[in-house]
Amino acid sequence: MVDINRVIVFVLDGVGAGAAPDADLYGDLGSNSLSNTARAVGGLNMPNLEPLGFGRITPMQGVNPTNQAEGAFGKLTPKSAGKDSVTGHWELMGIYLQSPFPVFPNGFPPAVIERFTQLTGLEVLANKPASGTVVIQEYGEEHMRTGKPIIYTSADSVFQIAAHEEIIPIDRLYELCQISRKMLVGEYGVGRVIARPFIGNKAGEFTRTSRRHDYPRYPESDTIMDKLLASGYEVYATGKIDDLFGNRGISFSNHTTNNYDSILATIDFMGKDFKGLLFANLIEFDQIYGHRNDPQGYADALEQFDGFIPQIVDNLRTDDLVMIVSDHGVDPTTASTDHSREFSPLLIFGDRVKPNVDLGVRGSFADVGATIAEIFNLPPPEIGKSFLKEILG
Repeated sequence: MVDINRVIVFVLDGVGAGAAPDADLYGDLGSNSLSNTARAVGGLNMPNLEPLGFGRITPMQGVNPTNQAEGAFGKLTPKSAGKDSVTGHWELMGIYLQSPFPVFPNGFPPAVIERFTQLTGLEVLANKPASGTVVIQEYGEEHMRTGKPIIYTSADSVFQIAAHEEIIPIDRLYELCQISRKMLVGEYGVGRVIARPFIGNKAGEFTRTSRRHDYPRYPESDTIMDKLLASGYEVYATGKIDDLFGNRGISFSNHTTNNYDSILATIDFMGKDFKGLLFANLIEFDQIYGHRNDPQGYADALEQFDGFIPQIVDNLRTDDLVMIVSDHGVDPTTASTDHSREFSPLLIFGDRVKPNVDLGVRGSFADVGATIAEIFNLPPPEIGKSFLKEILG
């Protein structure tokens, strides 16, 4: 094993670095979450990420492409089919999906809804693609009168169940999701079933609560996380990593629900004495700002993360290696509010990392998993090429 004992991976959920080579197949030509956001807000202020080489990844107004970057930098190409969080995170951990998870742009077919009613005893409302914040205003009052759960989807491969916490208690909502997860297989095997609890008394006042819970499909082969645990290492996770992997391949988790808490939880875990992987997801770029086409909020979230870099660096050990990546894009400046098929930024730093290393355009998100595998002498993933030898000083 090389002289690195911990790898810390921050996933900036929905922070893309330019349209991928096949973006035209997804309707995403011209997407560049970072570059377009920077232009839309008149420039980004990234004083801590800039010297590491962040401005070398893709042009960003306000971020200098320094000629003497303190870290290694590049871009990761999505290889798996699809552009959702499950697909992106799985590929980072070495899983290759040749076919995308199914989507339902017209709502779920009658056979699915009828089976749900048969298994749960509940009729449903909506059954259509919708914004989660909008659909509860549209159907919330009828839901409260009838007790029928609100079923909806999106451009992603998701089966979402929204319910008022006083009408369908949270434990029952989770049970409905577990029933749905077992039901949705084969051609209906969505990437995620999601519990979407909300509160409020009338339309216009309904708000979603923090007790969302995701039920993903499970990878059919072992992830790098699974391999780490099998070899005696530990995997710490923050944010929604546990949801995306169905709690598999994780030793300890702090299921935080916003960027601020996730960053603090990750820094807290950095204080633990362990060898292995610390895997963090920062959700708000995607969930709060990207899907709502809010470039200023998106930019503010980027600058908030940048502000934490000194604290992250102060908590690093000499045998730590940090990677900053993404799982897909959600360009907040385009007409679409959906995910975008984009490169992932790749930024790497730590005491062992050589400065000013241009890793170029990598062939797969799984290069992250392949590099982790080489660090810990694990069997390599089915796809992905390690960049370890290129970055070690």
